[in-house]
Amino acid sequence: MYLVNSPYLLRKFFSRNIIWNIPIKEKVIYLTFDDGPIAEITPWILKTLKEFNAKATFFCVGENVKKEPAIFKEINKENHSVGNHTFNHLNGWKTKTKNYIDNVFECEKFFKTSLFRPPYGKLKLSQFLRLKKNFKIVFWSVLSGDFAQNTSKEKCLKNAIDNSTKGTVIVFHDNLKAKTNLYYALPKFLEHFSAQGYVFKALAPPQ
Repeated sequence: MYLVNSPYLLRKFFSRNIIWNIPIKEKVIYLTFDDGPIAEITPWILKTLKEFNAKATFFCVGENVKKEPAIFKEINKENHSVGNHTFNHLNGWKTKTKNYIDNVFECEKFFKTSLFRPPYGKLKLSQFLRLKKNFKIVFWSVLSGDFAQNTSKEKCLKNAIDNSTKGTVIVFHDNLKAKTNLYYALPKFLEHFSAQGYVFKALAPPQ
């Protein structure tokens, strides 16, 4: 079970300290990819983005960066941005605050970034208060649902297209369970909005 759109009241309450979307008038969408890099999918994502001259932000898991340094280097070479997604893809609600913070900074040993996104979107207040001192914390305005095994590839694409607009921060996933939906939805999403004059930008300058 997931919400395609982040709840309005939650966005309003935490609007000062969390990035949910980018309030702009230009036709810009902010693509984000969570969980990589992985050899089976990340190179395909990079190739697809390049075909549409699209830039994105990759929220990377530290242990995956450690395993795939060449792919991570390619992300940077293509002028995409990167964000911290913890070292071991931890669920903040299930992790003691000290252990969680330590894990975030373990990830920082492999790359530096000003952006952080909590895996599963789950973060305790104590974790949030500590991390906001070092990072811009990024959630999203649209969740494509590509990771959900009970979401069809057609539904994933519909989630993405129907709910995206100027300044949307949308989440896709750079992992194997999202592969079928991602391979179907991402090119069609890029094609749809490119035809309407949209461009796709990263959330921050590349590191």
